[in-house]
Amino acid sequence: MTLLGETISTNGAKQEGEILSIRGGQPLSGTVEVKGAKNLVTKAMVAALLGEEPSVLRDVPDISDVAVVRSLLEVHGVRVDEGPERGSLRLDPQDVESAHFEEIDAHAGASRIPILFCGPLLHRLGQAFIPDLGGCRIGDRPIDFHLDALRKFGAVVEKQPSGIRLSAPRGLHGANIHLPYPSVGATEQVLLTAVRAAGTTELRNAAIEPEIMDLIAVLQKMGAIISYEPNRVILIEGVDSLRGYDHRAIFDRNEAASWAAAALATDGEIFVGGAKQQEMLTFLNVVRKVGGDFDIREDGILFRRGGELRGVTVETDVHPGFMTDWQQPLIVALTQAHGRSVVHETVYENRFGFTQALVKMGAQISVYPNGLQEGPRRVPRRSLEQAAVIDGPTPLHGADITVPDLRGGYSHVIAALTAEGESVVRNIGIIRRGYADFLDKLSALGADFDVIG
Repeated sequence: MTLLGETISTNGAKQEGEILSIRGGQPLSGTVEVKGAKNLVTKAMVAALLGEEPSVLRDVPDISDVAVVRSLLEVHGVRVDEGPERGSLRLDPQDVESAHFEEIDAHAGASRIPILFCGPLLHRLGQAFIPDLGGCRIGDRPIDFHLDALRKFGAVVEKQPSGIRLSAPRGLHGANIHLPYPSVGATEQVLLTAVRAAGTTELRNAAIEPEIMDLIAVLQKMGAIISYEPNRVILIEGVDSLRGYDHRAIFDRNEAASWAAAALATDGEIFVGGAKQQEMLTFLNVVRKVGGDFDIREDGILFRRGGELRGVTVETDVHPGFMTDWQQPLIVALTQAHGRSVVHETVYENRFGFTQALVKMGAQISVYPNGLQEGPRRVPRRSLEQAAVIDGPTPLHGADITVPDLRGGYSHVIAALTAEGESVVRNIGIIRRGYADFLDKLSALGADFDVIG
């Protein structure tokens, strides 16, 4: 591996170049360690706003989404320092204050995390402001679920040209909320708002992902009263105040699944340290069906092929179903499977755009924008769903491609490492949003690449 044009960010984190030159065709083998889940760590950092004492968060990954949330907390007066051990943060919210629109907008960038600041800031300051929200280009992510919930808590929502201003002139109170879809973000919004709202909140059709359960554990450590009932019902009894927390984040199962797919795609052997069986049960079943193999150990999971890969049918769904974030790296492996695979995407309406690059590299993938109506299904059909049909195995060859989003970008890199010849992968900075030490991990697995920009 050669690093050219390496820079250092203001917070000291290494910023990889935006272009990779990759020479593929070799198995990836070795060990990688996964840290705390991006989808928990950033939310736990926001939760620290609710406490009256400092909090300590452990196993924090060095990714750009964490840097964004840290910056947003700091512009609101939260002091963020290195914690008592490597990879931990100490968050002190005792001097929380309002931030100017320009500061929020500048630090948020393409992140959608500012929407989750609303409940905590309404409790602390009586007001909040969020700019126009960005995020990965994988389809419409409406914030209506968030705003509707906040209104039910008593928030006043004013849409302005530069963003959305919220206020709570009479404080926030408990509410009965039924989500039209078990949205992870909307569930987090309700939890972060309800814990200090007066009275009891009943949330129906809630998301129950492991990261949601871990956020509930964080809030309970702070003094919240939260119970989970059958059929996706969460009850939150509001309390007057919360203290700080000391918490070690759940491991990043999305990153773990990504490295597992890389082992299958390149016919390698990768030990994912920190991965645990329980949270990956559904993914592990698909790995076995596709012809992969794994050894579950106390400190992680070893992934490899168990023989010839074979086609499978997968339907993405909310937990405990097959995660939408898992299907993109899996599809790269499915290009090397014998027979036909079908992936039904039911969570986002535009998450197969990354397959265009795989087709350019030689894959046989057909995308059906309105999904496939025939065939048995276990996950209820949605009007927004799409389907991808992958016929394989097909040899992949090098190409010049551009990263479209976080998981798609990772998948492009793995496809390039699977392919024969040299590929140029552009805009890889997006991958830093969710994969800590990405290039170092690739190097440790024997990947042959240069950073050229």
